[in-house]
Amino acid sequence: MTEQQPYRVVARHPGFELRRYSAHLAAEMRVDGAFLEAGNAAFRPLAAYLSGANRSRRKVGMTAPVVQEEGERPGCWLVRFVLPAALTAATAPEPEDPRITVREIPAQLAAAVRFSGRWSEKAFGQRATALGRAVTAAGLTPVDGIRYARFDPPWKPWFLRRNEVVLPVAE
Repeated sequence: MTEQQPYRVVARHPGFELRRYSAHLAAEMRVDGAFLEAGNAAFRPLAAYLSGANRSRRKVGMTAPVVQEEGERPGCWLVRFVLPAALTAATAPEPEDPRITVREIPAQLAAAVRFSGRWSEKAFGQRATALGRAVTAAGLTPVDGIRYARFDPPWKPWFLRRNEVVLPVAE
C-alpha cells in the first residue's frame, strides 16, 4: 500500500474537516501551463526523481497525495510529491533535474474536503469555491492558497478516485 501523508482531524464542520498536518518534505517542480497539463508535465520528472534520477541513484517510495497549487502568477503551478515520512532534509536524495527542488513544508492547520471523481479543473474549482465559503462561514481565516490533492493512479476508475481540496487556515 502507498504511504499517505499523515494528518490529525481536529474538528468537523459543515462542508469540511479541520486537519493538522505535520511538517514534511516534498519534491516540487514549477510548471507553466493549464491546470491539467501542468500536473501531467511535472509527473514524469518527479516520478523519475523517485525512481533514482537523483545524485545518489537511490529509489524513493511513492507516496500520496500528489499536490498541485497555483504559483506566484496565473498559469504557473507548483506540483509536488509528498516524500516518505522517514526521509529528512539530510537524507533525501538531491535531484539531478535542476527544475526539481526538495523542500520542507511547515506544519499547518488546514480545512479539507474529500471527493471522488475525475481530475478536472471544473471539479476541483467547484469544491475550492465551496470550501472557501464554508471556511469563512465557520469563522476561520484562510492564510494561503488552495491546494489540490490526487491520491490515485490514472488507471484507477474515475468513480473510485480519492481527491481533496485543502485550504490552510490561521491557527
